[in-house]
Amino acid sequence: MSRTGTTVEIRDLIYLSQEGAPPQRLDVHRPAADRPAGPSVLLWHGIGPDEKDVLAPLAREIASHGLPVLVPGWRSDAPDGGRSHLMSSLRYVRDHAVEFGGDGERVVLAGWSAGAGAAMGLALRPAATEGVRVIAAVGVAGRYDLPARSTGTAPLADLDSAEAGAGAGAVPVTLVHGSADSVLSSSHSRDFGAALRTKGWPVTSRELASDHAGVIMTEYDPSRGLCVPSTSEHVLRAGRETAAAIVSAARTA
Repeated sequence: MSRTGTTVEIRDLIYLSQEGAPPQRLDVHRPAADRPAGPSVLLWHGIGPDEKDVLAPLAREIASHGLPVLVPGWRSDAPDGGRSHLMSSLRYVRDHAVEFGGDGERVVLAGWSAGAGAAMGLALRPAATEGVRVIAAVGVAGRYDLPARSTGTAPLADLDSAEAGAGAGAVPVTLVHGSADSVLSSSHSRDFGAALRTKGWPVTSRELASDHAGVIMTEYDPSRGLCVPSTSEHVLRAGRETAAAIVSAARTA
């Protein structure tokens, strides 16, 4: 366990152990000061296998606003595309959030890049959450016309299903995207947001002056093939806006 300013970080907790496979691990970022239990945030990384560290800067920023954030590693190269990892991490939050000052009955599901599609997949198919109560979903720099890693179907396609009909029980959606994203165009979030609104879905959209990496407080390092923490003020500003969107989604759900 380590302490960073107003937050505490607990690393490499095992959330899934399967025979013949390496255990899957997650990190917890929580407020340093005790607070009344509030919603818990489950934050999913993108398609790179076990890249939970990429989201550490964003998770710390969210935690500094008083919410516990659980960031699991998951493997997109698993035989099922990562679905068992994603769903196991969701169940872990439900069962263990109270240990970190959170509420396992109120889960904000957020994801970046491929993780965004996975989060939206479950927002539109609440029966697929296996009884976990998702109170809000946030997609950061995502694409929504491809099969979600959590459900196997595209969120845009699920909008046409009976289950996804908007109503009093619809999961509120927040979409965040960088206007300078050259990896996944911000048009994906605009199009998805427009489709949600057509169906009467509760949706909030934020387009930031940033790129694919900047929205999570990082910069892409081509020599390492990874997004790494940044100290650039414009990157930090964008990441703070993303964190604010997730915190707002949690507090207004």
